[in-house]
Amino acid sequence: MEAGLLIEFGVLGPLEVRRDGVPVAVEPAKWRRLLALLLCKAGEPVEVPALIEALWDGRPPASARKNLQSYVHRLRHSIAGREHIVRSAAGYAIVVGVDQMDALRFADLVDCGQGAYDRGDLESASAALRQALKLWRGTPYADVSDVALVTQEVRRLEEAQLRAQELSVSVDLDLGRHSALVGELGRLATAHPYRERLRCYWMLALYRSGRQAEALEVFRDTRALLIGELGIEPGPELRALNERILRSDPALGPPPAGGPVEVRPGLPVPRQLPSDVPAFTGRASVLKALDRLLPAGGTAPAGAVAIPLLSGTAGVGKTTLAVHWAHRVAARFPDGQLYVNLRGFDPNGPVMTPGEAVRGFLHALGVSADDIPPALDAQVALYRSLLADRRVLVVLDNARDAEQVRPLLPGSSGCAAVVTSREQLAGLVAMEGACPLTVDLLTAAESRQLLAGRLGADRVKAEAQAVEEIVAACAGLPLALAIVAARAATRPAFPLAAVADALSDSGDLWAVFS
Repeated sequence: MEAGLLIEFGVLGPLEVRRDGVPVAVEPAKWRRLLALLLCKAGEPVEVPALIEALWDGRPPASARKNLQSYVHRLRHSIAGREHIVRSAAGYAIVVGVDQMDALRFADLVDCGQGAYDRGDLESASAALRQALKLWRGTPYADVSDVALVTQEVRRLEEAQLRAQELSVSVDLDLGRHSALVGELGRLATAHPYRERLRCYWMLALYRSGRQAEALEVFRDTRALLIGELGIEPGPELRALNERILRSDPALGPPPAGGPVEVRPGLPVPRQLPSDVPAFTGRASVLKALDRLLPAGGTAPAGAVAIPLLSGTAGVGKTTLAVHWAHRVAARFPDGQLYVNLRGFDPNGPVMTPGEAVRGFLHALGVSADDIPPALDAQVALYRSLLADRRVLVVLDNARDAEQVRPLLPGSSGCAAVVTSREQLAGLVAMEGACPLTVDLLTAAESRQLLAGRLGADRVKAEAQAVEEIVAACAGLPLALAIVAARAATRPAFPLAAVADALSDSGDLWAVFS
């Protein structure tokens, strides 16, 4: 293939290939299937047996492997080139950059939009999300979606598109574009009739456009649809929004010109988060799961509070993860961030009572000691009243049990509460709708990355074997790795091999540098 040519792949619609902007025909059906299968896992190898199974619908000929090699050769020659379709022990993979595949560009733009939103840059968020959604030409892989592996990817992409649409709408609602959104939301809600969040946004856009009766009609139609077809009532978010529209809740009004709802004057904005770790490592999947639990926009209608619950063994990094994520999403909670160490498993002090914790929060929210009521129930009621219609993130660290946590949970869906505990707190999951997320040990690669971040890549690279022994001795525990790294960092001349030997001999992290 000629050097310097730009090959582009389009999958957000019928499969298409372009070479320097000119369409390239991929005529044989098997070629198209193979290309689709590789693009579904762009950058990752697809095992040969899986390719054969998919290409011949589970009935491969005896010559299937040889035929597959031939198809790969022809695709390389006529479309992608050897540098794009590669072979490894794990299988075949297609290597493409973000600028070469619309699905990758879409994901990148959505990430940019989410990042801009998290920073409070709503205009940039809206522009990035609109640009991402314009890449769609129809159903992904429309002409090759009869293959099981492709069908799974189609479902994933369509769900990602819908989430991006919801986020885009939420951002534009924050920007006061409710009137322009009414028609678009009507079409989206009709296309996805069971997606209650879209119905919420549609009702909110109508209400803010002065069309209260139509907003209430959307609720009635939705309720009739859900009961008639699924036998269920609308969820709490939709029901609560309907009630607020019925009473013309002023908090549902459009944002002021120039941006979303501002912090209420006269109330302090607590910033209680501990400092973030400078070289945070790993946890990508848990961070994504945490992000998904937040409302798609900052002015989501009332409903259940997002309560991620991070559980795991001692020293696994629950607090570090919670604090890192809290800093990452702090811009989405402009009214403040509250933090408390509940000392649930602290060997050096008593477990904190809910009363102590809620009184600390009330002080942070500007309530004087004389104005705090004596009874716990009254304190909790005041705390939740102060958080109503505000966007505050609450971090409840090192919880002992659900009873300790429950009084500290906010009652407004604009808020979120992240909880960490060594226990799984099944009662919090069952009764409060907390979402359990397990914090596992670090992998060996993540452990090496943590050490490199603390000690410097050159030092870690220079003593690679010692690093492997330290990683093995620390068994994936971030706390153990952090102790070793902290002590080694204060003694740059101390060889890591000696650290590894000491750990191997005694297993005592504190004795290594004594």
